[in-house]
Amino acid sequence: MRTLALRAAAVTAAAWAFTAPALAQDMMFTLINRTGVTLIEFYASPITAGDWEEDILGADVLESGSSAQVLIADGRANCDYDFLMVFADGDEIEDQVNICELGSYTLE
Repeated sequence: MRTLALRAAAVTAAAWAFTAPALAQDMMFTLINRTGVTLIEFYASPITAGDWEEDILGADVLESGSSAQVLIADGRANCDYDFLMVFADGDEIEDQVNICELGSYTLE
């Protein structure tokens, strides 16, 4: 009887582990600008979001030849994000990125 109870507990724990949502974690990566143009806005939103979230750079800019650490700490467990970069010359670049596998992101 005791063995059966332990097996049932182990099966229950294993089933819970596979159905539990992934825990949210903070993601940090290095954003590198090698475009020759100043980056004035940078947005990162989960692909499931309907709109762009806040400009991560805020009042700051990222000059060409510079890099900055970007922290995504939105409490979501999602890895797939849309990026939108807006440059001083009016150009925009959009990309879809897995931030869980990202150590750095270079704009060229």
